[in-house]
Amino acid sequence: MTQNWISQAISKIEADFKRSSDTHLLKLELPAVKRVCLYLKDESTHPTGSLKHRLARSLFLYGLCNGQIQENTTIVESSSGSTAISEAYFAQLLGLPFIAVVPRSTSQEKIDKITFYDGQCHLVEARDIYSESARLALELKGHYMDQFTFAERATDWRGNNNIAESIFSQMSSEPCPVPDWIVVSAGTGGTSATIGRYIRYRCHPTRLCVADPEQSVFFDYYQTGDKTLVSDASSRIEGIGRPRVEPSFISSIVDKMTKVPDSASFATIHFMEQLLNRRCGGSTGTNLYAAFQIISDLNAQNRDASVVSMICDAGERYLDTYYNHDWLEANGFDIAPYRKQLEQFYETGILGAV
Repeated sequence: MTQNWISQAISKIEADFKRSSDTHLLKLELPAVKRVCLYLKDESTHPTGSLKHRLARSLFLYGLCNGQIQENTTIVESSSGSTAISEAYFAQLLGLPFIAVVPRSTSQEKIDKITFYDGQCHLVEARDIYSESARLALELKGHYMDQFTFAERATDWRGNNNIAESIFSQMSSEPCPVPDWIVVSAGTGGTSATIGRYIRYRCHPTRLCVADPEQSVFFDYYQTGDKTLVSDASSRIEGIGRPRVEPSFISSIVDKMTKVPDSASFATIHFMEQLLNRRCGGSTGTNLYAAFQIISDLNAQNRDASVVSMICDAGERYLDTYYNHDWLEANGFDIAPYRKQLEQFYETGILGAV
């Protein structure tokens, strides 16, 4: 009976995969940049609205095939929101109870999404999400998904329509089909690990840049190699940046890291709203600000090139925070200087100093 249930569960996940595996690759026009093309992989169009839909699918398959998830298993996850939303979706698909252990600072919009898919939210201090998740799973005889440990190994980085293979396939008919740079941010580190490994496996000359927000230790770890680094504060860009070095973040496959000020991330999503006529989440702002830095440098070299980044999730989840000017002001974020910088970049192709 158990093996039969697991087979049925995997079939349900595979059916969802066939319905929603790929996402659009958008070309963003920058009139002042003549020879460098920017493309955005729009991960917000997944059924659960974010890049984490891919991760949740992989984690469930990993748990099922390892025999850790069986009929009636309670699924527990530590998450700032988006991964929990996606895991709640798959738990509901399989008829499994799901508990998300989330920081108290998680936006109400994300909490509402988790409960929409019948998930429960267990709110704790950000520093306690790991230990509380493990405790709950043990107490309930459930399965702790532990995205921060298993994200880099649950996804097949060699192909199988992972995000890297999808990007290169969709780029195949573009003027510069092999990107010079792919720019992503890191929460678990699973996406950067998948893309970085795939680049090397396929022997592409593409380089990988990881953008890190303030109050995250990934950038400092990349610079120093010190895995013991910790931060007393949590990232204010939901979904990316970590106060400790997560096991899934593989620094050796990263070619460049850049630290993006949070005000620059927020300014970028407000700027992008004008260009795309839509709202994106804060992590998208972090990605794109770093991508604009690279494009500015490539533009100065006056050569043909392509850069790929991504839209991680939609901005409707952050209407009370990132898109609320009162919230920005109350939390000390002055986005005006960065807005001016970005507007000048749009007009000149040069990202000057703030």
